[in-house]
Amino acid sequence: MALKDLLVHVGVARSAQSTVAAAASLADRHNAHIVGLGIRPPLDMPRYASVRLPESVVEIMEERERELLATSEETFNSTTAHAGLKDRSEWRTAMGSPHEILGLHARYADLTIVGQHEPGGGDGRFADLAEDVLVSAGRPLLAIPFIGAPDVIGNKVIVAWNASREAARAVADAMPILDNAKEVEIFIARDDDIGDLPGADIAAHLARHGIDITVYETPASDVSVGDALLNRATETGADMIVMGGYGRSRFREFILGGVTRHMLQHMTVPVLMSH
Repeated sequence: MALKDLLVHVGVARSAQSTVAAAASLADRHNAHIVGLGIRPPLDMPRYASVRLPESVVEIMEERERELLATSEETFNSTTAHAGLKDRSEWRTAMGSPHEILGLHARYADLTIVGQHEPGGGDGRFADLAEDVLVSAGRPLLAIPFIGAPDVIGNKVIVAWNASREAARAVADAMPILDNAKEVEIFIARDDDIGDLPGADIAAHLARHGIDITVYETPASDVSVGDALLNRATETGADMIVMGGYGRSRFREFILGGVTRHMLQHMTVPVLMSH
């Protein structure tokens, strides 16, 4: 299935413009419609304060929220117009829990694009947004690093493969991008449970789709899988990583760290994930 309907969350962090620019580049490359979503969450204040603050103070806080949302809309409109997508772009606003709202809207898009949460920056109410939507939406997610993304995404792609359900889902969801890629590498952190010829089956499957594949294998014990993936992306000049998300339970992932969380926190290139 082609990418024809993209959704991008436009927040208020400094990196919002680069997130929209990355989404617009992808929409342009795939001739897709792009929807910008601005979310106005509930006011961020302690419960005890809500009954004590004067109405004038609450109004000032609400006006500030409206101004932030207007800034997000302007960021989306100006960036998509600059990319020549004015006739294929749409702005939406919604009020409520960011995680619930984005998860709902994501179900009606081929791909949802979000910005990486910047440590020590941005609005804390949007922290963990990517992780929650990844699990709840049932649709693929593309996370854009807060440091920015290449002008073109999807030319040189690394696919993290461990033969899991999540990895298979990610490959299927990323197929429109892989079909258009110039180089695709299957990355395997070798362990004892992945078979004698790791990557052979998925390489054959993608080759039948006309995709040229190379396979790279590294011992799983050398460094953490997340660090190995990021190092490989740097070595090869990859502009995207495709991987499954949350192979373990949320609770176990939280306790053990996990590749998903590591990548969302430390990514240096856009990462497409599916659960």
